[in-house]
This record gives sequence, structure tokens and C-alpha cells, in this order.
Amino acid sequence: MSVFQRLSMIFKSKANKALDSVEDPRETLDYSYQKQLELLQKVRRGVADVATSRKRVELQIQQLEQQSGKLENQSRAALQQGREDLAREALTRRSGLQSQIDGLKQQHEQLQGEEQKLTLAAQRLQAKVDSFRTRKETIKATYTAAQAQTQISEAFSGISEEMGDVGMAVQRAEDKTAEMQARAGAVDELLESGALDDVSGSSKDDIQAELDRMASSSGVELELEKMKQELGQGSGGAAPQLESGSDSQSQPNRQGEGA
Repeated sequence: MSVFQRLSMIFKSKANKALDSVEDPRETLDYSYQKQLELLQKVRRGVADVATSRKRVELQIQQLEQQSGKLENQSRAALQQGREDLAREALTRRSGLQSQIDGLKQQHEQLQGEEQKLTLAAQRLQAKVDSFRTRKETIKATYTAAQAQTQISEAFSGISEEMGDVGMAVQRAEDKTAEMQARAGAVDELLESGALDDVSGSSKDDIQAELDRMASSSGVELELEKMKQELGQGSGGAAPQLESGSDSQSQPNRQGEGA
């Protein structure tokens, strides 16, 4: 196989593939049916034309037979009048008409045979066209149903892919929602336990602050009372007087004795 033959084959195969991709079988069937109808119409016109010719020949035969009958009558009348020459002339003309009539009858028989053949062909073609129309409509309906099923399947396939993406998005949203709920619950627990309270005390309420102040004052009073007891200044006790002179310098402080 030469290079040009291979290129031609490749081109034809690609052209056929391109045509198959754009061809709609329903349109092709309708086109074929239309062509068959046109052919049937031509056959019917042929039948009509033959029938018209046959009818025309029949009329000519009738006219010639009428003329032949008239000449025969004229020939008889001439013989009755003793004019044998006129009778012979009339019969001679009648013989020529009969020759034409015989030729027309043969043509009429041929036209009848042709008309019968065309009529039978038209009937057969009509049956084929009717059968093709029924088959065409069935194929078109089946193709339309298959095309719709294909489109539905493709649509469901696309929906399935989109639903997969939607499902993943929903799952991510649910995961984030659960995470946020968990964090909110943990923060609530920490707030209830006081773990997140401000160490500076700024977040404490007024009651807690007042309690803290009362506790602090009570501690101060207790510490003050303790110091008083250590200094001998118990409840109502007088402080010892310091002696003047050298004794006050030589003797140690006796504050501890009253302790």
C-alpha cells in the first residue's frame, strides 16, 4: 500500500468518524423515508401517465370505429343506389381505418400491460414505504428513549460527583462544628473551676472582694493583739515606767518579765 493510499484511508476513516459524531440517525431515517416517498410519487405519476395514454388510445379507437361504421353504412347505401364505385371507395377507406384500429388496439394492449406492471410496482413500493415508516418510527422512538436514558445517566453521574464534593464539605463543616462545640464546653468548664480567673483579682466580684478585705482586717487585728501581749499591754494593762539615772542604763530592759 502506497503512502497516498494510506493517507486517503486515514482521511476517510477520520471523516467517517467525524460524520458519525454529528449524524442524527432520526434525521437520516426521515431523509430516507422522504426519498422513498418521492420515488413512490414518481411511480404513481408513471402509472397515471400510462393510464392517460391508454385512455387516449381508447378514445381514438372509438372514433375510428365510428368512422368505420359510417363508411360501412355509406357503402351499403351506395350499393342500394347502384353506385358500386362509391361502395368500393367507402370499403377501401374503411379498410384503411381498420388497419389503424388494429394498430391502436395493439398499442392499447401494451399500455394496459405497462399500466398493470406499474400499478403492481406502486402497490409493492407502497407496502415497503409503509413498512419502512413503521420501522422508522420504532427506531426513532427507541433512539430517543436511549438518548434520554443516556442523558439521565450522565446527569446522575454528574450529580454523584457533585454530591461527593458536597458530602465532603458537609463532613468538614460538621467536624468544625464539633470542634467549636468541644472548645466552648472546655472553656465553660475552666471558667466554672476558676482556672481562667484573673490573678490580679480584677475579675472577682464585689462579694469576694469584701470577704477578702474582712479576712485581711481580721488578720491585722490578731497580729496586733499578739504584739500587745508580747509587750505586756494586754487588755487594760499599763506599760512599765523606766527608771531615771544610771540604773536605767546599767539594768537590762525588763519588759520580758511581764510577758
